[in-house]
Amino acid sequence: MLAASDELAAWLRLAASGLGPDRQRSLLAAFGLPQHIFEAGRAAIAGVVGRAAADVLAAPPDPERIEPALAWAAEDGNHILCLADEAYPHALLDIADPPVLLYAKGELALLQRPALAVVGARSATAQGAANAEAFARALSEPGLTIVSGLALGIDAAAHRGALDGGAGGTIAVIGTGADRIYPARNAALAREIAARGLVLSEFPLGTPPLRHNFPRRNRLIAGLAGGVLVVEAALGSGSLITARLASDSGREVFAIPGSIHSPLSKGCHRLIRDGAKLVETAEDVLEELRGPLGQAFAAPAPACAAPARPGPEADEESARLLNALGHDPVDLDTLVQRSGLTVDALYAILLPMELGGQLARLPGGRVQRL
Repeated sequence: MLAASDELAAWLRLAASGLGPDRQRSLLAAFGLPQHIFEAGRAAIAGVVGRAAADVLAAPPDPERIEPALAWAAEDGNHILCLADEAYPHALLDIADPPVLLYAKGELALLQRPALAVVGARSATAQGAANAEAFARALSEPGLTIVSGLALGIDAAAHRGALDGGAGGTIAVIGTGADRIYPARNAALAREIAARGLVLSEFPLGTPPLRHNFPRRNRLIAGLAGGVLVVEAALGSGSLITARLASDSGREVFAIPGSIHSPLSKGCHRLIRDGAKLVETAEDVLEELRGPLGQAFAAPAPACAAPARPGPEADEESARLLNALGHDPVDLDTLVQRSGLTVDALYAILLPMELGGQLARLPGGRVQRL
């Protein structure tokens, strides 16, 4: 049962006090509900968090920081969850620093379902995005909720795949206030997730996209899920932070291998060297998660990594070109050398293949087979 409006106002007052989450949780552990904290008096509060913090809490509440949130929570589909709420995600209670408040928009039931995080590079390759979408779709079909961060690239592809998969749904954990969408290019996707899944944030309404908030968001992505699947990641990627947080919390970590020449495979390869499980199909993931999550998932379709999309029937030159492409990004000069075609002949073949979904053009004048 969610907190009544007066109780919620007390939670919002505590969250807006300027005290850090650690001290807020210390006060809650000492006094119980927030209204008991504010009734305890300066001396009792100072004994837990110090005199300066007690003086802060003694100040009258600021209506401008509380009333807009109450109005937002009263709108259809919007929720503010407190640590004491039954609907608060149980998985987050196991992490070191669970948020005192969560702002949610959409289907709260997803917070209690078995979940897998799917994360990766913002500047994903065409094949990486296709893999993320295919894996998320296949893993959602037997009932896993797909958790990601609404970023461009792999995150967005994972959300789309989960929405297509249907059964498990998807949760977008964002690094802004729940009333703001970042990046703007994913606004339509965010609206669809709010309508058919869940958008979740620990940050107060109106919070802009501040760089230091996104690592904090990553710990929630890892905490909500029974495991993390990294699809593509460069060394130093935020996805590796998510994977480390998952590993530190006893969650499973999975990684999809890629080309040894691709910078976006290096993070996945490092994870695999460090003990992450190499996966090639959705069933590889489900086999590991069935035990920890206690869920008898149905087997997905055998083919999970995105296959080459059907296009026009290849003639002899197209077949030679597909063989020359291989499965890694290739620049046009290299492709001319491999295929033995002239530049003009190459362009004449590439265009219909691109339109047929057999290959994609990448930044830097490169192409990649799909």
